[in-house]
Amino acid sequence: MPIEIKMPALSPTMEEGKLAKWLVKEGDTVSSGDIMAEIETDKATMEFEAVDEGVIGKIAVPEGTEGVKVGTVIALLAEEGEDASALADADVSATPAPAPAAKEEDAPAPAASAPAPSPSPAPAAAKSDDSRIKASPLARRIAADKGLDLATIKGSGPNGRIVKADVENAEPGKAEAPAAAAAPAPAAAPAVSSAASILDDRVPHTIETLSGMRKTIAKRLTQSKQEAPHIYLSVDVKLDALMALRAQVNETLASRGLKVSVNDMLVKALGMALVEVPECNVSFAGTELIKYERADISVAVSIPNGLITPIVPDANNKSFSQIAKMTKDLGTRAKEGKLKPEEYQGGTASISNMGMMGIKSFSAVVNPPQGMIMAIGAGQKQPWVMDDGSLGVATVMSATGSFDHRAIDGADGARLMAAFKDFVENPLGMIA
Repeated sequence: MPIEIKMPALSPTMEEGKLAKWLVKEGDTVSSGDIMAEIETDKATMEFEAVDEGVIGKIAVPEGTEGVKVGTVIALLAEEGEDASALADADVSATPAPAPAAKEEDAPAPAASAPAPSPSPAPAAAKSDDSRIKASPLARRIAADKGLDLATIKGSGPNGRIVKADVENAEPGKAEAPAAAAAPAPAAAPAVSSAASILDDRVPHTIETLSGMRKTIAKRLTQSKQEAPHIYLSVDVKLDALMALRAQVNETLASRGLKVSVNDMLVKALGMALVEVPECNVSFAGTELIKYERADISVAVSIPNGLITPIVPDANNKSFSQIAKMTKDLGTRAKEGKLKPEEYQGGTASISNMGMMGIKSFSAVVNPPQGMIMAIGAGQKQPWVMDDGSLGVATVMSATGSFDHRAIDGADGARLMAAFKDFVENPLGMIA
């Protein structure tokens, strides 16, 4: 009996992923622990290890396939003594399928609801028959892409089963009409096609398919702005004392090869501010308010495919050097796509620093389900009224807190901003 290798859930929230690359091929022998494939989740590309031993008899989902549902059979493994070659035409169509299966199921709906008197039932019936025709998942996917009616194709596989070669060699014929009828199903397609057709005649361009990460970013930020009423609070923060302390700390750490950044110190300042104002260290959960007992700070890191937020746990209790070491390691592995899910999922609040890019100030979007995010601008020299009332020059940065107003009141948000400002302007309080 062959062993079914299924699309794994590589994170608690993963529902589907992209099978980015196969590292084995049919006929290869694998052992427990061998890396079989690279799978792209919404946040990272992760390696998928073999659990059982055997020979790869069939690869059911080709590399590059997007939207592969968790639990879908992606390959079959022949056990010891089993003929792996016999699995090449094994039917795995009963398992959850990637995106093409959804298209087949969705297609009959518009036909059934269409007001046309007699032609409407015909396309629906044709699609219904397709579901009973023996065909491999790959053949169904190719047929759907080419607009082919499986009922018009003769299968060359076992028991007349339609395989990849049959649909690749087939030419669109009578199936073109049903395919055209099913085309209106995706609601978003006309808008994209319309925009693309306008650009075709005016501006040279390319169209790039969104990565899983970019789709998730779009979904989560849209959700945040639609569901969470944002309130924004800004303060100007004097950085001179923090920068002077940083110079002393880095001089001490030089022999250990460590270097603390301003952002590392701001991560600790936010963590300590959240502990001092616990009303802001919360998440809104419908009819409940989740109150966190420690400050786990998500640090926004830009990577080639988008943005990821590795977490510094218990930031308020960590030293500057510990935070520096951790953020450097997390940032490096984030850009390599090697973070573990628990290293970027969670966090009680976020910090996003665009000061190094010269941005003076900005308002960030709350990262759900967190209740707040701190946006850091560039430090700039400007006139400043000193404590003794004299006018001088100081290095000042803008900090803007974005708060989910369902969970955090404006007065509590203001207290957090004041606490954050105080820790930054009096940094010895963070090491006392």
